[in-house]
Amino acid sequence: MTTVSSAPKPAPLAPAPATPARTARARRSLGIRVLRYGLLLFFLVVVLMPVYVLLVTSFKGPGDATPDRAWLPPTELYFDGWRSAWEQLSPALGRTFAMVVPAALISATLGAMNGFVLSRWRFPGANLVFTLILFGMFIPYQAVMIPLIELMQDLGVRSGVPSLIVLHVVFGLPITTLIFRNYYAGIPQEMIEAARVDGAGMLRTFTTVVLPLSAPAFVVTLIWQFTSAWNDYLFALFFSNARNGPVTISLNFLASGQLQDYSASMAGALIASFPTLIVYVVLGRWFLGGLMAGSLKG
Repeated sequence: MTTVSSAPKPAPLAPAPATPARTARARRSLGIRVLRYGLLLFFLVVVLMPVYVLLVTSFKGPGDATPDRAWLPPTELYFDGWRSAWEQLSPALGRTFAMVVPAALISATLGAMNGFVLSRWRFPGANLVFTLILFGMFIPYQAVMIPLIELMQDLGVRSGVPSLIVLHVVFGLPITTLIFRNYYAGIPQEMIEAARVDGAGMLRTFTTVVLPLSAPAFVVTLIWQFTSAWNDYLFALFFSNARNGPVTISLNFLASGQLQDYSASMAGALIASFPTLIVYVVLGRWFLGGLMAGSLKG
């Protein structure tokens, strides 16, 4: 029996000798990384400081929840503030969901239609129409509040959720149109031409070819409109009240009064911010991806 001798393994390469220049570069790189992460940690602490105060104050009792003890942890955990805040805000939370979900869906759908027409179906004055639509983004709400009140009264739109849905849809159209127009500008023209050759009109091309590709843009617009409508206070102040308004109005009443209940106010602020926080945590990755897609394709 013959044995096959294996080839000798090559000797491992010796590491390159450390030179003073290489050592200096390594130290500089380490210093830059330490400085970068130190700044990130500093800004993280600054951003989370109000959240810390909200959280610890929400679990304090009446004698413990005072401004001079805002930074101190609770001496004993109390849940009365959370219970009181939930009892006062839960009806308004339901009304807020009934307002922001239709407003976000309708404004995103209309923005998709506008963006498709303005990006792919050219007509005389298309650029002027797009400019006029974008002009709505720069109109201060305070400047048109009185005409809006008179318009809603003339149209017979009830105050509360119905009027707020109409307002958020109308004032959300400029930003949703801009996002969808930039996104649709990156769709290959060959796909649109192929649909036309097959006999598809504008509506069929939009529903069968363009709409299935619009998920990233829809995620961006839905999150944007959801958070904008949820956090709105100015429209809610003029077009609703504590009985038919969203959670921002109820939160304002919760935080006001002669005898300030700090624990309930802080718990209410956290409860009111949970839905938008959950939306960003769940859909944040697609939100950033959609923003980048729209910016690059536009």
